[in-house]
Amino acid sequence: MSYPEPRYHGETGEITASFRPAGAPADLVVENGTETHYLATTASTGGEFGLYRVDMTPKAGGPATHFHRGISETFFVLDGTVRLYDGDHWIDATKGDFLYVPTGGLHAFRNDSDEAASFLILFAPGAPREEYFEKVSTVATMTDEERTAFFVKHDTYWTD
Repeated sequence: MSYPEPRYHGETGEITASFRPAGAPADLVVENGTETHYLATTASTGGEFGLYRVDMTPKAGGPATHFHRGISETFFVLDGTVRLYDGDHWIDATKGDFLYVPTGGLHAFRNDSDEAASFLILFAPGAPREEYFEKVSTVATMTDEERTAFFVKHDTYWTD
């Protein structure tokens, strides 16, 4: 494996970095109080990756087993306990634990504990997950056809 071909061809570099302070408000807060911070979206990274911080409330639950056909998903626990499913068994992941799920890999995550939990989710290559996060709570009001189209659009295939 080698480095990718250069995409920047200038001679002096550019001032293009972006900074988000830790205290920035969440971009999305759902009914149960779980907050999602859009740290680096596919739009801001030119499709290279998407990085999100999720701060889950106690007993917040989480999505059932699923996989993605076009993106990998990576989890890094910042605080608390996040139950991660690696396609074979559930793991009680704590601060500093890491799980990489390649494209097509079965996985799920949840917070079943009595404590809040915080973790990073990295999608690569980048995908516009913001709409998924913002609208997934409305799938119960969709017709079967709308729900299927929503999940296909967002590369989410359920197995449960």
